[in-house]
Amino acid sequence: SLTKTSGTSSRSTSQLGRHFHHRTPGNFLDPEVRAFLEENTEVISSGNLTPEIRLRLLTPRCRFWKERADLWPFADPFWAIYWPGGQALSRYILDNPNIVRMGSVLDLGSGCGATAIAAVMSGASHVLANDIDPIAGMAMVINCELNNVNPFPIAIKNITDTKLDKWDLIVLGDMFYDEHLADCLHHWLGKCIKMYGTKVLIGDPGRPQFTGHSIHRQLHKVIEYSLPEPTRRENNGLTSSIVWSYQP
Repeated sequence: SLTKTSGTSSRSTSQLGRHFHHRTPGNFLDPEVRAFLEENTEVISSGNLTPEIRLRLLTPRCRFWKERADLWPFADPFWAIYWPGGQALSRYILDNPNIVRMGSVLDLGSGCGATAIAAVMSGASHVLANDIDPIAGMAMVINCELNNVNPFPIAIKNITDTKLDKWDLIVLGDMFYDEHLADCLHHWLGKCIKMYGTKVLIGDPGRPQFTGHSIHRQLHKVIEYSLPEPTRRENNGLTSSIVWSYQP
């Protein structure tokens, strides 16, 4: 099973993997990729904190839930799991639409796109979803369709290496699973806040890489959610997830 404990991901060398890996990353409507994802994932809307959002994910009933990871022909499908931090952020935005209404929102490390979808549902004027995996881009398009949400812009690149843009709110869930990545995010988010006064919300269930990082001293706890039993089972018994406000 997938665990967000390191920043590495493996790629299969299968013929299918090579075929898709060299496709243009922005081509999120590739019918072959879409058919593969739909065949090997399941649409769910229960067992998590946001039953009003439908998502196509890997579940215990899917072929690749237990099959060898190297048979999956893309980068590790972190987007195919609805991680606890993302669940907490999405729940908080749906319950507090004033947080995003008529504002611009960047969903960093968007994965399945749930938090970006929650922002659109709650009235954000502009949403950008960002992930480094082009297959996540396809998943986001599919998940927008499942929720009757117009697809938002999707950036498939490491935007922390690019020029800073102005956002009213940056949200990121489950991104502090690697010490080096945590250091980079700490530095980049601090610059966004200093330059533009951007608000930052972080969702995390309490991973050691997050609670033990220096950024934790600059966080304000906004709300804590008890995780549903299916999410607990899929995340090694984690019982809750927290939304934090980053205030350096």
